[in-house]
Order: sequence, then C-alpha cells, then structure tokens
Amino acid sequence: MRTFTAYVEWDPDTELYAGFVPGIPGAHTQAATLDELHHNLKEVLELCLEEYPLSAEELPRFVGLQQIEVSA
Repeated sequence: MRTFTAYVEWDPDTELYAGFVPGIPGAHTQAATLDELHHNLKEVLELCLEEYPLSAEELPRFVGLQQIEVSA
C-alpha cells in the first residue's frame, strides 16, 4: 500500500472540485463533492500506476506547501 498527496482546488466557474497528484502523469480528475473526488482520484491513480509502473525511488515525494505573498 502506497500513500500519495493530492492537490485539491475548488473551481467556482464549474462549481466542481478538481484534484491532481503531482508527478504522476494523467492523475487528475474532478467531482461535485470531496468524497466523490477522493474516489475518483483513487481510481485514476490506480489506472495511471498500472499504465506507468514506478519503483519507490521514482515516485514523487511530498515535501510541503508554501504560501507566497504578492502585491497583485
């Protein structure tokens, strides 16, 4: 069992949650609820890993988040 970190956003234009797993090509999806998004991300991640099997050394590692302040 492996654990991945997904990045989740709310899109006010589509009124959907969007999520992706950084470093895994194709591991992105959207859904109307967070529970549905979790299910969809798990399913697409499993499919991506079947298509592109990666060893533990090749997998991206979550490091952290940074907040950047700009004057825009």
